[in-house]
Amino acid sequence: MPVMDGYEATRRIRARDAAAHSGRVPIVAMTAHAMSGAREDCLAAGMDDYVAKPVQMDALRAVLAKWASPAYASRRASA
Repeated sequence: MPVMDGYEATRRIRARDAAAHSGRVPIVAMTAHAMSGAREDCLAAGMDDYVAKPVQMDALRAVLAKWASPAYASRRASA
């Protein structure tokens, strides 16, 4: 991203969610950084999930289905 990286974007989104006392917006990292620890770094920054590039369509579908499911939707609303 040209203006800020995903970590900073995530921090800003989480701060906005907290200030507004709104539900948690799901954030899924999509990154070419598939090195050891990249997933953990994304989750530690406040992201909810991680997809490595090159994207495997089955993996992307699974992650999107997970975060769009009613079970996760109700969890986000109460977060």
